[in-house]
This record gives sequence, C-alpha cells and structure tokens, in this order.
Amino acid sequence: MRLKKLTDKIYYDPHQPEVDRPMLAYLKGSRISLAIDAGYSDNHVNDFYELLNQSGLKKPDFTAITHWHYDHTFGMHHIQGASIACYRTNEFLRKEQQKAVDLHYIEKLKMADPCFKREYHNKQSLNIVLSDIEFREEIILNLGGLTAKIFQTVSPHSEDAVCIYVPEEKVLFLGDSTSEDFFNGGYMDHRKLKKLIVMIEDTNCEFCVLSHTEPLKKGELLEYLYGILQS
Repeated sequence: MRLKKLTDKIYYDPHQPEVDRPMLAYLKGSRISLAIDAGYSDNHVNDFYELLNQSGLKKPDFTAITHWHYDHTFGMHHIQGASIACYRTNEFLRKEQQKAVDLHYIEKLKMADPCFKREYHNKQSLNIVLSDIEFREEIILNLGGLTAKIFQTVSPHSEDAVCIYVPEEKVLFLGDSTSEDFFNGGYMDHRKLKKLIVMIEDTNCEFCVLSHTEPLKKGELLEYLYGILQS
C-alpha cells in the first residue's frame, strides 16, 4: 500500500474497511507539515509514518484532530510533533481517560466493536492523552504556501466536530461530521445536518474529504446529503 495523492500538496492513507481504520491525511507546506487525525492505535500511526517515509515525506510537525472517537484519537500518544484539538474534544477524552482507569474498559470496547477487537487483539491497556494545543472556535496555521483553517462546526455525528479547510487547494476535510451519531443509537439529527450542509455550500472547495470513504467532489457529497434529508 502507498499514500494516495489528492493534490500536489495533499496526500492521504485511505480508509481501511477491514478494521475500519479512518483515512489519515498529510498536508505538505514549504515550512510545516500537518497530519489530519491521530489514528486508531500506535500500530496505525506506525503504518502511516512508514508510508510517509516511503514517499519521501517527513513526519508531521502537527496533527489536527477531527473529533474524539477512538479510531481518530487513540494513536495520539504515539504521534510525532504536537497535536491540536478543540476544547470539546479534550473534554470527551478526559472522560475516556477516567473510564480507562478500569483495566476492564479495553475488554468492554473489544466486546462492543469487532473492529476495535481486531485493532487491539494483542493489547491489554489503553494510553489516552489530551491534545498539546487546545483551541476554541478556530485556529489557522500557515504551513508555508498552504493554509490550514481548523474550525469547529455543527455536526450530527459528534458534539466536538472539527473541519480543516485548505483554501489554496480548495479541499475541505470533514472527518466523520456528515455521519449519524453512533453513540446515540445511530440517530441522524436533520437540524444539525442542515447547518452542516450550509457550511459546506458556503465553502469554496472542490473536494470534500470524509474519513471512511474516498474523497468526493463537493457536488457529489451535497447530492448525497440532500438525499438523507429527503429519506
């Protein structure tokens, strides 16, 4: 497996459905590199960094987190450089840290999620950390010829959803923000989805990148989301 190239400055390690590993992305500025999401585990991070090495890319200086769910954050303790998350993500991760004090918590997760069990089959404990950098509303990084606007948004998937917009490349990273809330019985809040759709419509992007599928053209994603509202 090799990294895929979305633009001259944006690369990604695709979603791996067999273990439901989310897509991890890499933004290559002339001075600073930024990864998007910290992965499922230390193994996920190691595999991602090996792909970067094979492509002649340095390890990221920063890693931006799209939301607190374990497939996006449980590799945070193993990343290179500093992690960036909104304050709401850290609030959720603090709760996860408290749960992980119980050494049986990892076994509960394995029982509840077959993909988690496959990812953590040989592990008996969790190392859950908070981000190094915390922000409210938005933070903007000048990567050198590339801008990363990292901002909170309304989402039906989680209360801490964060998107990353790269205006020079016209790419919008949405994490899992368009999905239903799997921690609330798969509920899809249409009111929140409508607000998210407005944000996407107002963003001057060509590609929309979700964490569990291949990148989509903006029009393709909006057509899909409007179909959800009509169902």
